[in-house]
Amino acid sequence: MAKTFSALVVFALALLGLPAPGQAQTEKASLQAELLKDWGGLKEMVHGIADAMPAEKYGFKPTEGQQTFGERVMHIAGANVYFLGLLGGTAAKPAFDNKATGKDAALKALDASFDYGAAVLKEQTDQTLLEVVASSPKFLGPSSKARLITFLMGHTWDIYGQLAVYLRLNGVVPPASRKM
Repeated sequence: MAKTFSALVVFALALLGLPAPGQAQTEKASLQAELLKDWGGLKEMVHGIADAMPAEKYGFKPTEGQQTFGERVMHIAGANVYFLGLLGGTAAKPAFDNKATGKDAALKALDASFDYGAAVLKEQTDQTLLEVVASSPKFLGPSSKARLITFLMGHTWDIYGQLAVYLRLNGVVPPASRKM
């Protein structure tokens, strides 16, 4: 009986530490901070998978009609710079040769494009992220800055999935899969 009573007391005390339903959170969410966090995590993941491919395999492509691994990495870098440039701002766009698809050049361009993205995001506020992009691509239609960024992140994750297949076809386990 005493053990049951003690267990109930411990349980009741634990419940007292939980917020009540509908109780306001003391922290305020920030769209800009969330996007910056996700952008930084994406940079880490994409850099890791791009770095995992041996330099001599950057010219590999699964079929004749597909791009090489290096071209896919450069596609991410180029898309980052293009779409982020539509947001305006004062951050300087990185310059790189889109045809330089070797490992060193591709990793450098990839990192520069993500650093550019972080700089562009840091110039934004939660309010400016909700503004409509003046020259949004036609296929997206009218879009807020936040939507353009989330589209870009989705695009990059799509290419990440392709890069994972390229790695596996070359006997390389993607870094994220090694943690499992």
